[in-house]
Amino acid sequence: MSEGGLHVVFGTGQVGLALADRLAGLGAEVRAVSRRRPAALPDSVDWRGADATDLDAAADAANGASVVYQCLNAPYTRWPELFPPLQRGVLAAGERTGALLVTLENVYAYGPAGGRPMTENLPLAATTSKGRTRAAMTEELLAASAAGRVRVAIGRASDFFGAGVAESTLGMRVFGNAVAGKRADFIGNPDLPHTYSYVPDIVAGLATLGTDERAVGQVWHLPGPETVTTRALLDLVAAQVGHPVAVRNVPPLVLRAMGVVSPLMRGLAEMAYEFEEPFILDTAKFESAFGTAVTPLASAIDNTVAWYRTQAGAR
Repeated sequence: MSEGGLHVVFGTGQVGLALADRLAGLGAEVRAVSRRRPAALPDSVDWRGADATDLDAAADAANGASVVYQCLNAPYTRWPELFPPLQRGVLAAGERTGALLVTLENVYAYGPAGGRPMTENLPLAATTSKGRTRAAMTEELLAASAAGRVRVAIGRASDFFGAGVAESTLGMRVFGNAVAGKRADFIGNPDLPHTYSYVPDIVAGLATLGTDERAVGQVWHLPGPETVTTRALLDLVAAQVGHPVAVRNVPPLVLRAMGVVSPLMRGLAEMAYEFEEPFILDTAKFESAFGTAVTPLASAIDNTVAWYRTQAGAR
């Protein structure tokens, strides 16, 4: 493993800042790129302001990079419109600098897997608007790689949770509500197994992809805590907060009806299939190549609850 050269992280959100900090801790020279300077930038990380949709600005911000990381995201309700241009900026940065491009993806592009564990060789058969957007973005990266324009390594993770992750399935509506003594809002069937990806493990996986040549040219599912049912996960949350956590379930039909007037509800409704069948991310490929060191689920839950408690105390 080598951390040599400049590592440039595009995006300073929940994953980007944690990745920059992780890489700096490994001894790499690190630069973070975003439109606005983040308040919590680690002392050892350089920062450049740039709009990634401006290809020249993105390439200039990555000048001198040996690795660039795509950790940007777009507003959930405007993915098809706003997300592809962000990726194209990071792709241009990778092409023009000759850097390895490591990109973080979710698993929307696969579409429904029928409850079978998802492996990296599944076809990109998305049936939703956001899933088709994600698939098209993946295909754009792979085409650039196949044409020899850029070296690429793709890391995929499932639904995020962890400190700082508020806008997710296990965000404020679950952890925040549990800490506040409220019912957890959940879409779908909580008694099905569902893989949730813990941000520190996502970050560790991306850092591995950016510092190990074996990762280049491939897609990797990033490992994380063990997969259990969502209800079993909520039992661990309940044990940590010290009281039962009831579930307030939002039926798919209600969600779809709400989507008629709410773009956010409409976006959630189209992805509801993820919670209506077992949703299991197979990470054996990564673990076989790079090892199995991940955060146990109980520890990940404890750390996440601790962060939400700090937020509740600040209000």
